Order: sequence, then C-alpha cells, then structure tokens
Amino acid sequence: MTFLKDIILQMFFAHMPFVMYNIFYRDQSRNYSKSFITLSSAICLFLSMTFGASVVHGYFYDIRYTIIFFGMIFGGLQTGFILLAEFLLYRLYIGGDGVFIAIVIMLMTFPGSYLLYRIYYQSEKRSLILLLAGVFFSITPLVAVYLENPVSIIDNLTFHMVVIPMQNLLGCWMLITLFRKAVIEKDLFISYAQNERVRAISHVAASLVHEVRNPLTAVKGFLTLIRDGVSDRDRIERYIEICMSEIARTEYILSEYLAISKPIGNKQEPTNLEELLRITKDVMSPYANMHNVLLEIGNPPEPVWILANPDKMKQVLVNFIKNAVEACAELPNTRGIVTLRLQVEARKVVLTIQDNGIGMTEEQAKRLGSIYFSTKSNGTGLGMTFSYQAILSFGGTVSVQSAPGAGTKFTISLPIYNRGEKAKEMDKG
Repeated sequence: MTFLKDIILQMFFAHMPFVMYNIFYRDQSRNYSKSFITLSSAICLFLSMTFGASVVHGYFYDIRYTIIFFGMIFGGLQTGFILLAEFLLYRLYIGGDGVFIAIVIMLMTFPGSYLLYRIYYQSEKRSLILLLAGVFFSITPLVAVYLENPVSIIDNLTFHMVVIPMQNLLGCWMLITLFRKAVIEKDLFISYAQNERVRAISHVAASLVHEVRNPLTAVKGFLTLIRDGVSDRDRIERYIEICMSEIARTEYILSEYLAISKPIGNKQEPTNLEELLRITKDVMSPYANMHNVLLEIGNPPEPVWILANPDKMKQVLVNFIKNAVEACAELPNTRGIVTLRLQVEARKVVLTIQDNGIGMTEEQAKRLGSIYFSTKSNGTGLGMTFSYQAILSFGGTVSVQSAPGAGTKFTISLPIYNRGEKAKEMDKG
C-alpha cells in the first residue's frame, strides 16, 4: 500500500505542468512559453525530490528524469540545463549516502535524455520513443545502484522492479502525451479563432462597400456639376462643403474599420468602453443596414472605464453585434432591432445586447461559449468561445436570456476601473 501511495504522489508531481498549463492558459489567446515550461518544471522537480520515496537510508527515488526530459522537449536544451543545475544543487543540499551515485546517474541519463529528445522530434512513432525513455530512466539507475550497492537492490527487489519502472513509464508517457495533446488543441483553437475573426471582419468589409459608395457617388455628382460650369459662387461653395462633409464621413468610416480590424495585442490597459461601443456601433451599422436591422445604442454621457485589452474588447463587441444582427435577419417579415445599453451599477459596468431575432432554446443558450458549438449551420462557434474567454480574462461574466422566436438578451458585467482612485494611489506613492 505504501508503494501505491508513492506512485500516486509522484504521478501527481509529474502532471503538475499539465495542470498548471490548463489553468494558466485556459483563457489566454496564446500558447505556452519556454519560461512557463522552465518554471513549472522547476517547481515540479523540487516537490518531486522533496517528497521522494526512500527504501534505503540516503537513497531517494522520484520522477526527476521524466521532468527533465519533459522540460527538454517543450522548453529546449536551455531548460534542460537549468533543471540539471537545480537537481545538482538540491541533491547536494539533501545529502545522504546516495548523493554521489545520484549525481553519476544524472550525468549518465542527461545525455541520453538529449538524444531521445532529438529522436522524439524526428520520429513519427512518438509514443514508442516515450516508452523507450521510460525504460531507459528505469534501467540506468537500477544498474548503477546495483553496481554500487547490490544489497539495496536485492533487499528491495519489488520496489526497484515494479514501483520505479511503473512511475517512470506511466509518468513519462502520460505527462508528455497529455501536454502535447493540450498544446495541439490550443494551437488549433487559436488558428480557428483567428480565421473566425477574419471572416467576421470580411463580412463587415463587404457592407462597408455600400456605405462608402454613397458619399463617393454624391461627391462625384457635385464635382460633375462644378466641372460643367456652375456660375453661382455661393452654390459652388455649398457643393464643396457637401463634398468635404461626405469625404470626412468616408474617412471616418474607414479609419474606424481599420481600428476594429487591426491585429490583437495582449496588453491590458484602462479602456473607455463607452467609446469602444460607439465606434463599434458606427462600424457595424452598415452591416446591420444591409440586413435591414436597426442598431440602437444607449450610453451614459461620461466615459466608462474598464481594465481590458481594447483590441480584444472591440472583437468581442463585433462578435456579439454580428450574431445579433444575423439572428434578426433569420426571422422573416420582421423589422430587426438590436439594442445596446451601457450602464454602471455598484462598481460594475453592465452591457446588454438585446435583439428580437430567432432566439435559442434553453439547451442552446447553456452551451454558448463551448468550443465548436454554434447555433448556425455553417458556424464553428469559435467567435463566441473567444468572446466568452476574453470577458472572463477581464474579470467579467456573461449571462444570456433567450427563447425561440422571442429574441436574445446578453448581459455582460465587467469590473469598473476607477481612474480617479488609481491616480490618487499613484500620487501617494
């Protein structure tokens, strides 16, 4: 029973990087970094060595070889050397009769780990390489300890022949396989989310063609009248003013569209949500008009500040408004209306997006935000998944009320950012 506890404990430590990855990067629109691999592996190695099993005084057995191998695969050789240095320093600190042989074994397994790491990325049978690594990490210490102290092996044969191989084989295969699967799925999600964003922006761009064409047509007509020789100076001045106004409107539409479609960064900063909502409404109005949908907006007179990534927040607004407009367009013989309301309630910013479209069932509403779930026949659902995750990363929440044929109401709550209090804190500092 003690042996089983040792295996379970070491399996727990071995899978800590996988657990930490899923917690830390769950709401991120980026994948892991080498610094994350180095830090999580270092923590895991420290805990594994601290609580290692010992059947002979001074000899400690843990999952160290698997952790260093994992660090090499996902963090590179530099991470491997950092973990090697951590092991050497901590093992010397722990001390005991087995310190010398432990260092010798590590200096033997480290080059082997590097060789397996190179083979792993060149081979298509990666599961086989992981099993070979587990066998290598089990046999090498066994042979070395037997040559140095055969009695310790013979007196604890079950431990060395069952427990150590089991934790090395299972730990190596499960940790690297699960982590690699999670990384691949994250890459796919990021790729599909980016493609979904491009699709949304391209749909908006198609509607902007009509919106830009109208002022250009007006400018062309007035310039033609001027060219044909209108003699009235006042009339010419009026034509020029109209042309300048139409050109300014075109410039505004295009500049706001470019602000919406620029690449998304990662930095969070104080963001005026009232301004973002107004800009997004102006950009999405042509798209709504093209679908015979009216966009209504109600904003407080003063700026409303949140701490968020403004590029992500713009994309969130585009996704919600676009879905609301399309939901209204699917309901025949009805004038679609999408209402946007921004309010401040008890240190929370509350944004409601309500439409009178086709609505959803209770089951569909519950699944919104789940990866690859969409109420559209040709949709991936990644636009809403991205939006839900972005709102969660800003410390906010999303709730939905909907019924078939009765429209949908989204309520987005975000923590308010008090710029006045922040300025006071900076002055005090």
